[in-house]
Amino acid sequence: MHIPDGFLSPPVAIVTGVASAAVIAVALSRTRTSLGSRQAPIMGLTTAFVFAAQMINFPVAGGTSGHLLGGALASVVLGSPWAATLAMSTVFIIQSVLFADGGITALGANIFNMGLVGIWVGWWLLQPLQQLLGGSRNRLPIAAGIAAALSIVAAAICVAIELAISGTVALNIALPAMVGVHILIGIGEGIITGGVLTYLVKVRPDLLPGEQPQLQKWVAPVVGVLLISGLLSLFASSWPDGLEAVAEKYGFKDKEAVAIENPTPLAGYTVKGLEEQPIGTSIAGVVGAATCFGAAFGIAQLVKPKDA
Repeated sequence: MHIPDGFLSPPVAIVTGVASAAVIAVALSRTRTSLGSRQAPIMGLTTAFVFAAQMINFPVAGGTSGHLLGGALASVVLGSPWAATLAMSTVFIIQSVLFADGGITALGANIFNMGLVGIWVGWWLLQPLQQLLGGSRNRLPIAAGIAAALSIVAAAICVAIELAISGTVALNIALPAMVGVHILIGIGEGIITGGVLTYLVKVRPDLLPGEQPQLQKWVAPVVGVLLISGLLSLFASSWPDGLEAVAEKYGFKDKEAVAIENPTPLAGYTVKGLEEQPIGTSIAGVVGAATCFGAAFGIAQLVKPKDA
């Protein structure tokens, strides 16, 4: 769902960029009041995991692929949609700048759609769904999985509206096409979100918010992130993702443009000169995950209260 340069008109890019920047500014302030000593490493791990998981595209129907967005998952793990906003924004900025994934001019829209909408729709749906399912912590994975799936559809609706307002494709084409494919991707999002939270609830509750949270046993989550980013990413589906498939099918793929030349040697999640070698993808994945961890950890340290 990463929108490239050229798909959005300047007014849409500016409005979504300003909106995203405003919410990030509020998130910096709100997160300052909620962070404790545990949040910096947890925030770093969550951000790195989301980046790593987004490298693994899974196939859906019709030669299309999707991947975890992770907004709902991040908000549950961090216990705050504000902290999740910072984590997800970090992922999308690094993807755009370091890996040329998503346009520079469309960065605000990508943060808005995949980050803010994905996070807040999931967060607002989570509590009612959990109460409907009985309210126990064991029901959290199911509730979060459903909320995550619906958040993907909401994000897809936003993309369709932005494309239509930009004059890229008519709304009566974009809306059903985007929603249709992202319902399937949302199912994958829900399954992955529920699966990860089931593991955390049963095996690693120290990684979830609690009355006396304390991060224990760093090795397993760090190794897990490195395996996902460095090894499992090699098995990602090569099929186009939801937006790319819709663009190809309805003839606006050629609108993609490079508005700002990006000189990064890691474009396309590989290393320049190693594009045909699996090691290039592995190196890029590990570098990206490490960069996400470091950036998110630094942000958490920067904004947390001095006495935390």
